[in-house]
This record gives sequence, structure tokens and C-alpha cells, in this order.
Amino acid sequence: NAGTNPVGALTLLHHGAATRLAATGQLFNDLIAEGEAVAKALGITLHGDPRALVQKGANAPGKHKASMLQDVLAKRVTEVDFMNGAIVKAGEQTGVPTPLNKTMWALIKGLEHSWTNP
Repeated sequence: NAGTNPVGALTLLHHGAATRLAATGQLFNDLIAEGEAVAKALGITLHGDPRALVQKGANAPGKHKASMLQDVLAKRVTEVDFMNGAIVKAGEQTGVPTPLNKTMWALIKGLEHSWTNP
């Protein structure tokens, strides 16, 4: 979710479309790699391959809009603090760089701020 949700929220692309577009599909992979590095540093073993879950979601019928995209469209506070923000904090604690997750967090927080202070 930390890889796909903010990208969908910022591009307004549903999950399948964002996966098929080369630029955003690569961004998914790069965000996942940061999360995997943080998990490894914390001694966390992931259950399954996150990339396989992304593909499964991309191949699901319909045009699935990520929850963060739904929040953005409704101008509600998103869960970015609990996804990308958590990866950034854990990365800082373990010394693992997370520049892409930090960027996603900052962009979504900026977007949220624009709704109340344009």
C-alpha cells in the first residue's frame, strides 16, 4: 500500500492504469524496495512478494481506486502518515535511506494542506 496508494493519489490513476504505465510502475517497485530495506533492517520477514500483490491488484477486474485516492478525491486526511511516514521514521531509526517514501509523504501532506490553506 505504501508503494501504490500515494502514487495513485497524486496521479489520479486507478491501480491497474498506474501499474501499466512504465514510469509509475517503476515508482511502485522503487518504493517497495525502500520498504523492503527498512523491513530487513528491522528484522521483519514479509509474507509474500509485495510486487506480486501489486500485480494481483492490477489484474483485478474493474478500476480499483486506492483508498488514498478516494480520500484525496473527497479531500479527507489520508493514511500517508501510517504508510509512507512510518517507513520514513523506521528508516531514520535504522539508518536506511527512504528518499522516495519521504517525497511521497511530503507531497501528500502538501496536498492535504492545500485543502485548508490554499
